[in-house]
Amino acid sequence: MAKLHTSLITLKVGLDENRVPETLTWSAEDGGIKNEEAKAMLLSVWDGRNQESLKIDLWTKDMPVDEMKVFFHQTLVSLSDTFMKATQDEKMTATMKDFCDYFAKKLDLKS
Repeated sequence: MAKLHTSLITLKVGLDENRVPETLTWSAEDGGIKNEEAKAMLLSVWDGRNQESLKIDLWTKDMPVDEMKVFFHQTLVSLSDTFMKATQDEKMTATMKDFCDYFAKKLDLKS
């Protein structure tokens, strides 16, 4: 039997006295990333037993709203790409991309 390789990804959240995130850092050993700062993160995992997604959405209190809008747009575009890779559903991917364009236009993210 082949030896199983594991990869560790860690997230550290620094909280203020009210337990509001002040700092976010992440590390991914295999990617050569160590204690990189971030202002926001969205993490989704699939619980196959209960057939539901579980998520953690965090952002630091100094995350500007304009950056949050860009972050969401880029995340939606990335999710569209991932959906295509996972399902090969070109029609729905195109619909998702259309929504991403609409989202960007409504928020004046693209000219």
